[in-house]
Amino acid sequence: MVRAHLIIEGLVQGVSFRASTVEAARARDVSGWVRNNPNGAVEAVLEGEETQVNKLIEWCRIGPPMARVERVNLSWEPFRNEFDDFTAHTRYTVY
Repeated sequence: MVRAHLIIEGLVQGVSFRASTVEAARARDVSGWVRNNPNGAVEAVLEGEETQVNKLIEWCRIGPPMARVERVNLSWEPFRNEFDDFTAHTRYTVY
């Protein structure tokens, strides 16, 4: 089991990136969260089986049809097993 922290940059807000990420994560049985950041990026934390997390990371490199992903900054963190589901946050909260 692994945990990945992503910062996704480009045209990623206002194009259903968060909602699409929730669907993509749930389809892969990945837990965590996704949110818009004030600087225009999308941030996500993904936890789950390594193969499935890697598949979701690859999906995030493309995103939904209207998105234009320019860069994905990826960092691996210790697995915490702290999520029961995958959710989208609507506010800029600090974790």
